[in-house]
Amino acid sequence: MTKERKTSIQNIVVIGSGMGGLTAAAVLAKAGYQVTVLEAQVYPGGCAGTFFHKGYRFDAGATLAGGFYPDGPMDLVAHETGVKDWHVHPVNRTMLIHLPDGSIVTRYADETRWEEHRAAFGDSSLKFFQWQEKTANQVWNLALRLPPWLPETPGETGQLLMTGLDWMWARGERNFSPSLIPDAIRPLKHHLQNLPDNLKDFVDAQLLISAQVTSDRANALYGAAALDLPRRGVVHVEGGMGALAETLVQAVFQNGGRVLYRQEATRIRIEQGKPVAVETGKGNDYPANLVISNLTPWNTADLLDSPPSRLPNFPADGWGAFMMYVGMTGNILPEDFPLHHQVVLRRPFGEGNTIFASFSPAWDPNRAPAGHRALTISTHTRLKPWWQASGDDRKVYESMKAALAESVLDAAEKIVPGLRNATQVMMTGTPVTFHRYTRRKLGWVGGFPQTSLVRPVGARFQPGIWLVGDSVFPGQSIASVALGGLRVAKQVIREA
Repeated sequence: MTKERKTSIQNIVVIGSGMGGLTAAAVLAKAGYQVTVLEAQVYPGGCAGTFFHKGYRFDAGATLAGGFYPDGPMDLVAHETGVKDWHVHPVNRTMLIHLPDGSIVTRYADETRWEEHRAAFGDSSLKFFQWQEKTANQVWNLALRLPPWLPETPGETGQLLMTGLDWMWARGERNFSPSLIPDAIRPLKHHLQNLPDNLKDFVDAQLLISAQVTSDRANALYGAAALDLPRRGVVHVEGGMGALAETLVQAVFQNGGRVLYRQEATRIRIEQGKPVAVETGKGNDYPANLVISNLTPWNTADLLDSPPSRLPNFPADGWGAFMMYVGMTGNILPEDFPLHHQVVLRRPFGEGNTIFASFSPAWDPNRAPAGHRALTISTHTRLKPWWQASGDDRKVYESMKAALAESVLDAAEKIVPGLRNATQVMMTGTPVTFHRYTRRKLGWVGGFPQTSLVRPVGARFQPGIWLVGDSVFPGQSIASVALGGLRVAKQVIREA
């Protein structure tokens, strides 16, 4: 156990055991703070959790893990939390993209990607990918220096400016491109002008899963970084995505903190403008001089007697997810079959017209019975129709689920013909389901569509209360929310 830290902050309560909350908790516990994590569910991870059903371990939401490269986000998190081994397997062939014209594009992490770009999209596409990678390098290099964003105090503004200047003039970074300035305020589509339609389909489909918006509205800087995920250390996780959260739970324990399950936070008690305790539905009371909420801003506001005046509007363009969890026989999959696939059938994207499918590895016996595989399939879906149907007419709601499930299975059979016949177990989930299990407002997932660098909310919610998770910069993905948790923990320590 670490030496107790002398500070006015005696007790820190983290609400929610998502990757952002657990990262912040493990770092702060290692720094000597008394940290308690409260989790409503019986397992950690939130939208990046893994649940058990009929012999299968299904990834609940997130299925793709990146950022596991030397000095990358997950490397920084491991160093700061004391994690020695994430128990992951790096992959070079990260995913296959099945495009509307019938072509299949493989995303590689190594230099093979350039030949793949040329073969799939022609020589004219190389200039786009050169811009994308160069821009992504600079954006990620700056983000990994942990400058506060959005800056909310004069001190944070100064820190951000100094970090930026240091970054621009650091050894090896003198090739700072002035084009980053206009790209900070224009959409990524600017760089796709006069390029092939299949490249635009590819980019838009990839942006939808990494930035929640397509190139016509995606901020160019954020979009370039989001498109870089396959190059940023994609791995397969032993035991499923939830094993990453379980590793961080062990780090919290080893650093002297605690994680408590079946403890749903129901109120943050405020006295004299600052938090003093967090109450749970079981009637327990946990002292807290500082609270870190791994919930959405609106869920966090619901825990307060008086919501903050700066609460953002709920995003009208925010997405939900329709999920399918499939337990299947594995003998219909070829040997060395890629585990991640995106199918793009047609526009408009989402609602079964695009899907993302992830299979459990054949080498992982913890994910499925012998000879079987666990498969998670998702498609973007709008929130309002599901809530309207679930409230007005349950039969309509169930028919919507059945119809979309058929569309999703049709798309999935582009990847694995005969999938229906190989299915042993199948469950579906809608935004209503996500709301029930994750408590997220309306079942909203994926964070804000990244149309602007200033769209995510600031990490400071109100005095003594911080936010982590996909609502806060740098947004969605395992690497991003973990980096956001690390960013908040470092800021708390710096200000103590």
